[in-house]
Amino acid sequence: MKQTTLIKTSDINKKWYVVDAEGQVLGRLATQIATILRGKHKPDYTFNMNNGDHVIVINAEKVVVTGKKFKDKTYYKHSMHPGGLSRTSFETRINLKPEAIIERAVRLMLSKNVQGSNQYRALHVYKGAAHPHQAQNPEVLNFNKGDN
Repeated sequence: MKQTTLIKTSDINKKWYVVDAEGQVLGRLATQIATILRGKHKPDYTFNMNNGDHVIVINAEKVVVTGKKFKDKTYYKHSMHPGGLSRTSFETRINLKPEAIIERAVRLMLSKNVQGSNQYRALHVYKGAAHPHQAQNPEVLNFNKGDN
């Protein structure tokens, strides 16, 4: 009988990856990033340990959405006061703060607990092609449009 091995904290080896968001579809990109942050791409994945890797996303302003979402997609926020609902369109948000679009999409795909918060901290999103993480020697990660 084969036993399941569980990873220990001392055995966790975190890598750094760079993902270029240029021309990538938002939802597909977010699911692939969330998989890497959770560590599900590793053969030693353990559900109760944070053994995911760090992901650096560059060119956040060049992410695309399909269909009519560029004009029609709306983000909602409520202040919890009467009449406190505010709406922002995707078109407005991509021009003001494009990093927030990818961060929100990935955050909502992670667990809603302490482990999800720790995994979310390993996400670094930047507008433009420059990032301050060259010292970590990140590997370039290419997602094809057909990958899931």
